[in-house]
Amino acid sequence: MHEHTVRVKIASGTVEGFAGDGVNRWRSIPYARPPMGPLRYRAPQPVQPWPGVRYCHGFGYCAPQQRMYTILAPGRYQPMSEDCLTLNVTAPSGSDAPGDEPLPVMVFIHGGGYMLGSSATPIYEGASLARKGCVFVSVNYRLGALGCLELSSLSSDEIAIDDNLFLRDLVMALQWVRDNISVFGGDPANVTIFGESAGAHAVATLMATPQAEGLFTQAICQSPSNGMTRGVDVAADYAVRFAGQLGASRTEAGRALMAARPAELVEALERLIIQGQRDMLGAFAIGPTFGTDFLPQDPVDAMRRGAAHRVRLIVGTNADEGQLFTRFLKLLPTSEPAIEKLLSLADPVDRERIIAAYPDYPKSAACVRLGGDFIFGSAVWQIAQAHSTHAPTFVYRYDYATRTMRWSGLGATHGTELLAVFDAYRSGLGRLIAAGVDSRIARRVSDDVQARWLSFADCGVPGGDWPLYDCYARAVMVLDRRPGIEFDPHAERRLAWEGFSLARR
Repeated sequence: MHEHTVRVKIASGTVEGFAGDGVNRWRSIPYARPPMGPLRYRAPQPVQPWPGVRYCHGFGYCAPQQRMYTILAPGRYQPMSEDCLTLNVTAPSGSDAPGDEPLPVMVFIHGGGYMLGSSATPIYEGASLARKGCVFVSVNYRLGALGCLELSSLSSDEIAIDDNLFLRDLVMALQWVRDNISVFGGDPANVTIFGESAGAHAVATLMATPQAEGLFTQAICQSPSNGMTRGVDVAADYAVRFAGQLGASRTEAGRALMAARPAELVEALERLIIQGQRDMLGAFAIGPTFGTDFLPQDPVDAMRRGAAHRVRLIVGTNADEGQLFTRFLKLLPTSEPAIEKLLSLADPVDRERIIAAYPDYPKSAACVRLGGDFIFGSAVWQIAQAHSTHAPTFVYRYDYATRTMRWSGLGATHGTELLAVFDAYRSGLGRLIAAGVDSRIARRVSDDVQARWLSFADCGVPGGDWPLYDCYARAVMVLDRRPGIEFDPHAERRLAWEGFSLARR
């Protein structure tokens, strides 16, 4: 592969990337000052300009997390540091000198339960999307106890702690896109934000973040999750418990937070999450907190009231979401004991209604479906209903699974739509998953999904055959070897979860 360097001048200085494969790539461009030392637990600060050329050929650090999640290839791990507020840009070759027509911009926010992940993960390589007609940006943000655990209630006169740090990071990254993307050939007036899992949850949250107004025109939520938002009271409870995990009282908490090494904070959060699950506190420990100046309302409530940004939205789920969590990251209630514990907190009428929607319960397959709907299905139904009342909304269900995935019992599980969105079936592990006769079909599915995402990024419509969702017909695009529309699929399951919430406090 022939490569040569490419340079552009952005607001903070000159950045050098490299060309090859029909695209230009710049990796780990800083969009904010490193949030280290006294800037730990503070809102991100504008990046400081640099003299000369900054070389952006390789990925820098990912946010501190458990090391096993930072694997990039067998035996190769990404280094971690609090100096992680960077983004990557991939643009079609030749677009570094803007032409007459700027390209739509697609900004990807990675998932990982708000505690793991990195924009350097190989599947998030956006070259295929860029080659087909966009400027692709992927973003790192502060994770876990350093960015997604709400600790502002522990502020003191001596140590100030800002709220919703990761959300502030993402807003600053979008401001960077607005101010700089035109030199890469992108259109700052046509930005689509998209994300998967916690990344999709972050996208939905940005839709209700006042400071993000005008920074994006479309949004795509791939498998957003429920139960990852909390009010300030639950957050304050978790903050005191977290200080306790560090061996600090409420009054000593600020100093303990500033003195701890990142690895100590990662381990303390792991203990807090286990304790929170055991005590069933009604919301996951990490994620956005509403009731603050930066995020005044719960995002879905804001959508219901028409107070969220009225941008065009694609939101959807996968057919077999829960299967992944029966084997890895066992955070979902996918077994009878876990489901009974979960529903013991619900109103008995709610419990009966939910159980009745899964006729084979407590058989294993019904338990997995119920767990997947509790976290992912219900989030999509709520968001679609709330947002479609005020702005154009398109809903999908991703059903495609290769024979390898079906034989393994995973099917179209959580995250598998990423293989299509990023065209991963043509290389590496994706090629193995779609070996033999599946290869041609997998590529066709990928081409279809990418064409829809790119059309949506370009003009706000994901193909002429995909009707808008409304609360009457409830049209859902089923993305499979042959895409097609279903009207209100699984209506009984959708209705069973209506109004259900564990976050009573």
